[in-house]
Parts: sequence; structure tokens; C-alpha cells
Amino acid sequence: MKPPVIKFENVSFSYDSINVLEDVNLTVEERDFLSLVGPNGGGKTTILKLVLGLLKPVNGTVRVFGESPVKARSRIGYMPQYSSLDPLFPVTVMDVVLMGRLGNGKLLGAYKGADKKAAAKALQELEVYEVRNRPFSALSGGQRQRVLIARALVSDPELLLLDEPTASVDAVVENELFDLLNQLNKKITIALVTHDLGFVSSYVNLVACVSRRVVVHPTSEITGEMINEIYGCDVRMVRHDTIAPERHTNG
Repeated sequence: MKPPVIKFENVSFSYDSINVLEDVNLTVEERDFLSLVGPNGGGKTTILKLVLGLLKPVNGTVRVFGESPVKARSRIGYMPQYSSLDPLFPVTVMDVVLMGRLGNGKLLGAYKGADKKAAAKALQELEVYEVRNRPFSALSGGQRQRVLIARALVSDPELLLLDEPTASVDAVVENELFDLLNQLNKKITIALVTHDLGFVSSYVNLVACVSRRVVVHPTSEITGEMINEIYGCDVRMVRHDTIAPERHTNG
């Protein structure tokens, strides 16, 4: 039996003396599509960084594919909330995607044919191959998001993490991006941070409310009342009186 893709057991984390996560238990299985929602500062991005091994829990354990996050990192694609790439930096779309192939001792610019082939494939999958030679700065907001997702996919990951992938795009582009993610989910596991539960609930199969603690609901349990609570109050993101199956609940 394969281990879970992500497994948090009694995980707590704090920045200095400020508790961010407390006693978190979370299980994500192969080809789950998980949405992390909750108030700002509730710990959503921290969870992604713990999965990546960029942070270490104060208490508890985090396992990815049954091993430590650092060992599993090569199997993960990541799109951060705010790209470290300056949108005005003079690079082409292809250059941006090829950055996702850096690592394992590879030096900038030392790309092989396999790297360029993988980059072209990712751009085709995200439907932006035709702009591969254009400056990144010349793209629309939606095109930039697609290119950054392609960068996360270029290493052919088994787990894709995205931190607010549809930030600053309009509803039409958001719908197109989630349709693409829905297709990708047929072959890889996805976890993303979003504030728009009403929109993503038609795509994801699990919704995790993160506000120091974590409670996970199957999407089928999400009701209009829950969505109204999300938009009416940024603390009560999801009603917690209905608990998900045992493998996904907080202990």
C-alpha cells in the first residue's frame, strides 16, 4: 500500500513565540485536490512550506510520500503566492519555465535538450507555448499565471502546491485556470491556497479550514451556509459541526 502523499501528525509551528499551527492532523491521498482556506495569518502558506521542508515543525511529524519533506522535494512542484521573479526582468517566457529545471547541481544556463523539451511540454499543457519567445513582462496577468504554473510543472512533479494561483486575475481567467488544474488532477495530486471557496468547491474534493487548527471537509459537505459564513466573516471560514472521514479530521 502506498503511503499518503501528505501526512501531518500532531504538527505545531510557531514564528518566534507566535503560535501559527496547533496540533494539526492532515492526510492527503494520491490524486486528491485539496483547497486550503482560512483567515489571513491562519497558517495556510505555512502548511505549504512545511510540506516543502522550508520550515520544520516545532512538534509532530510531516511526511511526504512516506519520507521527509526535504527528501521528497524533487517530487513536488511549487508556485509561490508572490513570485520572486520581477515581472519587468528582461527574460523570455521560455527562460522563466526553464528556471523550474534548476537544482541538482545544474547551473543557470546549462540547460540540456531534455530541459528544453520538458519546458516546451509544460508550456503546451498550459496553452501558452505560442508566447514562449515573448518577454515575460509583455504577458497579461492570466498568461503570467499560466507560465508560473508551467514552471512548477516542468520537473514533472507528483504533487503540485499552489499559493493563490488565481490572485489578480478576472473571473474568466480564473475559470480557465481551474479547468486546466482539473485536467492536471487526473494524474497528479494538487493542494492550493485560495480565498474563493465558493468558486473552487466545484473543482476540489477536499476543503481544509486553517485557523491555527485544521478541520477538513469533503466538498460534498460544503453548503451555501458555509460559503455565506466565509464571505460574511473571515474567521468562520467553514462550519465545523460536520467532520470529515477519520483519515482527514483533526485529532
